[in-house]
Amino acid sequence: MAIDTERPASRAVPPRAERRPVRSIHHGRERIDDYAWLRADNWQEVMRDPARLDPAIRAHLEAENAWAAQALHGTEHLQEELFTEMRGRIREDDSSVPAPDGPYAYATRYVAGGQHPLIVRTPRDGGDEEVLIDADYLAADKAYFRLSGAGHSPDHRLMWYGSDETGSEYFTLRIRDLASGQDLEDVVPGTTGSAVWSADGRHLFYTWLDDNHRPRRVMRHRIGTPVEADTVVYEEHDPGFFVSVGRTQSRRFIVIDAHDHETSEIRLIEAAAPEAAPRLIAARRRGVEYSVEHHGDALIILTNDGGAEDFRIVTAPLADPTPGAWRDLVSHRRGRLILEVAVYAGHLVRLEREDGLPRIVIHRFADGAEHAIAFDEEAYSLSLQHGYEFDTTTIRFSYSSMRTPAQVFDYDMESRARRLRKRQEVPSGHDPDDYIVRRLHAPAPDGESVPVSVLHHRDTPIDGTAPCLLYGYGAYGISVPAAFNTNWLSIVDRGLVFAIAHVRGGKEKGYHWYRDGKAARKTNTFTDFIAVAEHLAATGYTARGRIVAQGGSAGGMLMGAVANMAPELFLGIVAEVPFVDVLATMLDDSLPLTPPEWPEWGNPIESAEAYDTIASYSPYDNVAPLPYPHILALAGLTDPRVTYWEPAKWVARLRERSTSDNMILLRTNMDAGHAGAAGRFDRLKEIALIYAFVLKVTGKAGAPARNRRTASSG
Repeated sequence: MAIDTERPASRAVPPRAERRPVRSIHHGRERIDDYAWLRADNWQEVMRDPARLDPAIRAHLEAENAWAAQALHGTEHLQEELFTEMRGRIREDDSSVPAPDGPYAYATRYVAGGQHPLIVRTPRDGGDEEVLIDADYLAADKAYFRLSGAGHSPDHRLMWYGSDETGSEYFTLRIRDLASGQDLEDVVPGTTGSAVWSADGRHLFYTWLDDNHRPRRVMRHRIGTPVEADTVVYEEHDPGFFVSVGRTQSRRFIVIDAHDHETSEIRLIEAAAPEAAPRLIAARRRGVEYSVEHHGDALIILTNDGGAEDFRIVTAPLADPTPGAWRDLVSHRRGRLILEVAVYAGHLVRLEREDGLPRIVIHRFADGAEHAIAFDEEAYSLSLQHGYEFDTTTIRFSYSSMRTPAQVFDYDMESRARRLRKRQEVPSGHDPDDYIVRRLHAPAPDGESVPVSVLHHRDTPIDGTAPCLLYGYGAYGISVPAAFNTNWLSIVDRGLVFAIAHVRGGKEKGYHWYRDGKAARKTNTFTDFIAVAEHLAATGYTARGRIVAQGGSAGGMLMGAVANMAPELFLGIVAEVPFVDVLATMLDDSLPLTPPEWPEWGNPIESAEAYDTIASYSPYDNVAPLPYPHILALAGLTDPRVTYWEPAKWVARLRERSTSDNMILLRTNMDAGHAGAAGRFDRLKEIALIYAFVLKVTGKAGAPARNRRTASSG
């Protein structure tokens, strides 16, 4: 998204979408949608070729873009300043810590000025670096380009890589001969963008997307043969289930995972026997989730089976991996949520969360001894970085907090020695002591306590005068990490408080935190967020009417809901690719994500109760004559997750009904999808636009605190 440098043609009034009422009846309830025409009937074609969009719809979206540019006229210099600041915090020639695998170590790195990564490798015994994939070269002259990933074959001769050139997330897989640097004739379109090699490196397993953008089949491609001859290894016939393909850390098994948001079913294929039929581990049972790793003659399974709401780890013999043979290795303990398991030759590693904070626990197979890797900060983020090797005592993890840049460590599970491999550099400078991080707990209306992560500059007065940017998500069990983000510094350096509301719908306080923020209990997510905003005002971090709320995708639904429920509490709303037309989307089973998401929201097609629940909070359906705050909505034309027409319809209805004179803006990226611009610097321009909006409405568009201190001391 380019930053406008010239004032667009003046418009006296914002665009007004034509009202074309469409009437529908479900369970005897009538619903009238005045803006249903903004949904392109040929949306599947538009995902693959944006030029196929109806000209009338395109004209409306472009008029909205022009209006947004006009409304934000005068912030161009601020956007450039923000972009320069944020880019200045990025080491432009950054690289990952090389991950060893046999004779090589593989890494990603960037070149100065480059938007996209390079995939590289170096010999472990010394030698020159090889550039295997140059995504900047692949992206040249393309309006959009995203590299989904890459993976080398076990013999290190070949590499698959995936790319998307429209933002629709239909990825094409290609295979590169690493000796010659040339791509083979094998080209596999319409995939999810990832793949797994067989043990002999002659077959590639991938997931195929159907015309409704659903990952429905796991396919096997034999290198050097036509893609039309690829074999269907597994096909999912339930439209509510998605499939994916991966592998165990031991590399012995290829893993086929069919799942929705609360149920899973796994099949295994011996990687050394790629043409063998998949073997079912445990048939799907509603509400039972499990994932599978391998160790010796057993499987290691992470599951919530048997009432283990916060999950337990069990073992099962390879000869009989059915649930009747599952035996506890790490028993369930309520309040300790096991998030992830990694299995190595001598050790089991688990990432878990208790009391809202993550930790890594090492379990030695030989004697069952365990120890945890400890950290001291009040709020922080922790993640495992899985390598390629299985027979190793070394794991890699990343640690950061909202004030501490990311640090990557190698950790020896036997000696317990911790080796710092990389510290995130901030080229323009960063002093953690300039910032204060707090973990608060806001009282919810039903007596629950909602965690809040807070970041502010040490010079910001906590007396109710500071504006606040409050972020929230709260869906699918996804927890928002209290991690380091250099972009937030541009906000807090200008005197804003930045806060994350860890509302129900995530798993910050265990699985029950997720369960209590979904389906019939979804409104807890919204009341939690409002409670956090009220608590921040009551404790002096900000004040009512000084808060800008921000969320994206399902977090954008949260934004729409709180705008309807408490418009006067918020000064502004930033809704990125917002899922705001919830009822219509859940009633449309042709859309990519609808059937798999019924367990999350409810199925209003079959259930009148689910219809009424969703209708009670769906942001679009509940827009009313209210004094709405300033609103900036962002969309992506080829977004398959939250289709562009959801924010377009929402803004049209908001503009029709709002009783305030505040800005209501829609900015659609006509060259991208759900994730926005793909290039690392182009994405910063989008963030600069958002932050310019935030700073404009809060009156904090001046110089950052550090610059003010420098000026005053000079």
